[in-house]
Amino acid sequence: MLSPYRVLDLGPERGLLCSQMLADLGADVIHLEPPRGSPARRQGPFAGDVEDPERSLTWWAWARNTRSVVLDPTAAQNRPRLLDLVRGADFLVESYAPGAMRAHGLDYEALAAVNPRLVYVSITPFGQDGPKAAWRATDLTVLAAGGPLVLTGDADRPPVRLPVPQAFLHAAAEAAVAALIAHHERQRSGRGQHVDVSAQQAVALATQSYILCHPLGHPQVRRTAGGLRNGPIDVRMLFPARDGHVAITFLFGSAIGPFSRRLMEYLHEAGACDAATRDKDWLRYSELLLSGEEPLEEFERVKTLIAEFTAARTKQELLEVAMARGLLIAPVATVDEVLASPQLAARDYWHRHPAPTDGRAVTFPGPFARFSRTPVRYRRRPPRLGEHTAEVLAEARVIPDPPARPSPPDCAALAGVRIVDLMWVMAGPSATRVLADYGAEVVRIESTRRLDTARTLAPFHDNRPGAERSGVFQNLNTGKRMLTLDPTRPDGRAVLLDLVRRADVVTESFAPGTLERWRLGWEELTAVKSDLVMLRTCLMGQTGPLATFAGYGNLAAAVSGFSNLGGWPDRAPAGPFSAYTDYVSPRFVAAAILAALEHRRRTGEGQLIDLSQAEASLHFLGPALLDYTVNGRVATRVGNRDAEAAPHGVYPVAGEDRWIAIVAEDDADFATLCRHMERPDLPHTPDFATAPARRANGDVLESVVSAWTALHDGHVLEARLQAAGLAVSLVQTSRDLWEDPQLRHRGHFVRLPQAVHGEAVVEGSRFRLSRTPACIDGRAPSFGCDNEYVLRSLLGYDDARITALVAAGVIA
Repeated sequence: MLSPYRVLDLGPERGLLCSQMLADLGADVIHLEPPRGSPARRQGPFAGDVEDPERSLTWWAWARNTRSVVLDPTAAQNRPRLLDLVRGADFLVESYAPGAMRAHGLDYEALAAVNPRLVYVSITPFGQDGPKAAWRATDLTVLAAGGPLVLTGDADRPPVRLPVPQAFLHAAAEAAVAALIAHHERQRSGRGQHVDVSAQQAVALATQSYILCHPLGHPQVRRTAGGLRNGPIDVRMLFPARDGHVAITFLFGSAIGPFSRRLMEYLHEAGACDAATRDKDWLRYSELLLSGEEPLEEFERVKTLIAEFTAARTKQELLEVAMARGLLIAPVATVDEVLASPQLAARDYWHRHPAPTDGRAVTFPGPFARFSRTPVRYRRRPPRLGEHTAEVLAEARVIPDPPARPSPPDCAALAGVRIVDLMWVMAGPSATRVLADYGAEVVRIESTRRLDTARTLAPFHDNRPGAERSGVFQNLNTGKRMLTLDPTRPDGRAVLLDLVRRADVVTESFAPGTLERWRLGWEELTAVKSDLVMLRTCLMGQTGPLATFAGYGNLAAAVSGFSNLGGWPDRAPAGPFSAYTDYVSPRFVAAAILAALEHRRRTGEGQLIDLSQAEASLHFLGPALLDYTVNGRVATRVGNRDAEAAPHGVYPVAGEDRWIAIVAEDDADFATLCRHMERPDLPHTPDFATAPARRANGDVLESVVSAWTALHDGHVLEARLQAAGLAVSLVQTSRDLWEDPQLRHRGHFVRLPQAVHGEAVVEGSRFRLSRTPACIDGRAPSFGCDNEYVLRSLLGYDDARITALVAAGVIA
């Protein structure tokens, strides 16, 4: 799909996944590395536990399909060769600190003068400008600054991250989407632009819109071992099994309540609960708890019954029952169990490549999506340092100057793209929301008869549940044309087919087979639109023994290995927060759509895309998966400990459940921290003199730092330590994020009118395009607010036909 295009990755390492995604989509990706290699090559784990730049499994995980050139882009003597490469490049990816590229004369303006078509992608912790742009940051502190960390972990311990760093993976995947949006616009204008990605904003997606609690008037939710505490209600999502743990979506309301009722019917049949418990009103159960009609103690009793029941059964037994009875239960898989998954085996997911060291075959994650016409091809193993230097420098590749053309009118990057959106809940709508932000006309199909689960999810305006009051739904669907349509009826099917005739893309996230039952499958849709791009996404993919496995992102996170990794070594799994793959997979969904549109632009061919949330999200666990396939080591929970930095943790500060993340990346950082703690003696003691010694004495070090931080106000301490040059961030709550000057500067929160309650607050774009920025205006979505526009203006229906559709209940 992207085979005509070249990407230069200037490093240092935080954009690796961006380049990998573009490479998997067919681009020629070239890493420009200094003589010592990318910093990623010095990050473990290592093959055979031998620290060597050619044996880094972090590098292996995200460097397939790419080439390596030893050419330090920041060295002045390399500038002529670098500019030659820039002249022949279509994309450039860099993740240096703001201002670093300008200091070397390699900023966007300088390189755009050499190649006006260049799409220049910058990935930084907080964006290129703003009050926090120069702040030092690491994975842990970005997660703290962006909101997910406060939601993750056990209620009685500090917030906790995953052992595979996630923050810059979110940012890099976001960057790949942004680069492809800028590329789409380039085909119209002939001009590139600067893409500015903020990791803080990117990770905020993983708050599941709970970042909006404060502006919407909803109480701050609290973490509790993979679930959440919403007011007085403790939502538990992880339960014991005889051989580990399982994830259960035990929630209520019109969308999820029926699943909970079936679970309790199963427990009753097995003798694990009485009839009165089975017959509780599981649809209205949240209302009963909040009103006090159902005592909280009774809810705790029910959860205990479930835990006792699951503890007596294996994960596989519970999965089989879930498949047979339509229950929302999934095994919490360990890394080795992920590799042994029959579902992934049936879909031939895993791919074997020769190791860069000795050529022996190593098992890697497979394609993040399956394209019917342009499947992902693994053309190259991860490159050795400088392996392609002579080859690349001998290539002559110069992009001709764009033909003279009148400057196009200012318009959105994706103007002219029309999407019929049959997605629902979170992962799918999140992806199409990004495309709508940048000008695609997204017609969102929903029905008042089958309420979207997202409409039942908090945070709610003023903490009052209601289908038009969900901050999640509004956040994920702003900017779309909202049409209420029942496509299961013949007249509704006809309306949908009329929309497809006028569309470029159809997206859907129903269980496999649903559209076929409505006679709206791939064959029927391409019969009316032969060059259609259609993306279908669900938890496990369209084929395989678990294809019909129903559920949400918390279940996909469990079967993909994420849930087992979050938490503490002496505790049960505790994370990551909630429906994690719903926050990872949207970037892959959007990238897949954009790449398929590029292929269609060049060839006239549409295609069908099958994207499994689980398969795509596994790319966020690459080093841990390779540690098992190469070293036979199963990753485990380690709290906030790090393989290199010490201290590396989350520490209490003044106030209830208030925390600060502090990272000392080297001995100099530790000495600086000790000066502020007024403990200049510590770096000179054998237990703390070196990073290995500090890691070995981690418990003692944690207690020393915790005792000191607990005496201080978090905001004051954050400012003080950042001024000293340390990587530190307050663990921000919704209120902190709402008041965060960096997010204010970036325009992250957007106020919009809303038909039912006056005003909504949603999140803005997580990146900036320099010429064609996001346009988020209009109004927040409500039921059928665009029926008139879609039916009359877009489809050209007259009054008689519209009246007939309404009277028949098709538009409802």
